[in-house]
Amino acid sequence: MSTLTLVRHGQAAAFTADSDRLTELGEEQARRLAAYWIANGVSFDQVVCGELVRQHETARIVQEAYRAAGRKFPEMERSRDFNEYDAGAILRFLAPALVRETASFADLWGQWEASAGLPDRNRAFQLMFEALMAQWIAGTVSHPNAESWTEFRARVRRSLRAILEQPEGKRNVALFTSGGVIGLSVQTLMECPEPAALELNWRVRNTSLTAFLYSRGRVSLDWFNATPHLPAEMISFR
Repeated sequence: MSTLTLVRHGQAAAFTADSDRLTELGEEQARRLAAYWIANGVSFDQVVCGELVRQHETARIVQEAYRAAGRKFPEMERSRDFNEYDAGAILRFLAPALVRETASFADLWGQWEASAGLPDRNRAFQLMFEALMAQWIAGTVSHPNAESWTEFRARVRRSLRAILEQPEGKRNVALFTSGGVIGLSVQTLMECPEPAALELNWRVRNTSLTAFLYSRGRVSLDWFNATPHLPAEMISFR
């Protein structure tokens, strides 16, 4: 059977002006992943990544570690289909409409805005964002400048299917991407209800491994959200 391993990018600089970049922790997480794979003799026939900086930088760090160790690592194939959903656009264009139309969401938005500088700001953001994303999946809010759930779902499934439907033969494929893509991939291949895609997304750790075994149209989940390469103090979600 072939294996497709989805890797979430290393920790990115969330809530900063340049959020699409790895932090020092994110870079070290990627180096730890490379060292783990190299020590365990893992090799790949194909490496795919999204076009976001945090995605291909994670892959690049792993690639450089392999080559420094004298090990082969395929050239990366970039595809925007594996980019994360645009959370910035969702917040900028969809949230204001929900604030105007839904009192419960307006309350969550207000709590998040009021939490600036407080220890529980991340929790306030998560509560607000989960409510917003639930409406995004349901399609109750939309905007021309914000990719819809159906558009996001279509592009990820299209390129995921292209990998899984390659000619038969034992292959080991690595896909460097983001939590939303990983959540959607698991939800799709395990045939779970669509809201499960986001429930899975919230739990995906940085540089975690989610692996599928596949052959002749059959797909099985082997690992989900595993971080055997990271000590507890280096595990992060955002």
